Amino acid sequence: MVLEALPEFVKFAAEVADKVRPISLKYFRAKSAIDVKADGSPVTVADRECELAIREMLSEAYPSHGILGEELGGDASDRRYAWIVDPIDGTKSFIAGAPTYGTLLALLYEGSPVLGVVDMPALNERWIGVHKQPTTLNGRPVRTSACSALGDAMVTIVSPDNFDPNELRTLKHLVDLTRIRRYSSDSYAFGLLASGHVDIVVTAGQKPYDFLPLVNVVEQAGGCISDWKGKKLGLDSDGRILASANHRLHEQGLSAVRT
Repeated sequence: MVLEALPEFVKFAAEVADKVRPISLKYFRAKSAIDVKADGSPVTVADRECELAIREMLSEAYPSHGILGEELGGDASDRRYAWIVDPIDGTKSFIAGAPTYGTLLALLYEGSPVLGVVDMPALNERWIGVHKQPTTLNGRPVRTSACSALGDAMVTIVSPDNFDPNELRTLKHLVDLTRIRRYSSDSYAFGLLASGHVDIVVTAGQKPYDFLPLVNVVEQAGGCISDWKGKKLGLDSDGRILASANHRLHEQGLSAVRT
């Protein structure tokens, strides 16, 4: 049933992203109050207002579906269908006026992601990944790069502040094996991987709403994404994420982080 219903869900997810874009842009590069959550991370009125708008649309359209969001929580583990929401991924970038913040949305079917949206309001770019369909950027199919050797790869490290000392040592081992390294704080890096601009993305300390929307965006563009042990990503994943342009490169990356 899920495959037959996917076109409806894809259309709806795009409508959600369309509605939320102007909300975040209204506050982007504006002077807004910044609060600090219990975990020390910042949150703005844009985060909360965007998530409320998304939840309102989801609850009205699919009242039986679960919802798990960054700002308002929820439970996605006991529903056949569940939506995963990160209203402003990259809140620090948003606060700093950097256009690489995004809105992330995923649909899970029986615990597995079947749809993902990475929407970048300030850049007018939107990746949509759908189970067994090509990933698109603004409606056009995209593919990951053909890079198949770690020594030729460009690696992007997302949110290095999230790495603990052991993870930082592992990270250094990986990046020392690559050709070019760069740093990012947002999900935008995974969109760039899906479009073939970077070859590997590595991060740690992530939550389900940070990584589940990325799964189909990466995989349906030809890439691989997993935890550092090579396991598929789910609600119970440990938040250490490795994404690569293809299977061969992914195996090399996994070998490096396992060392």
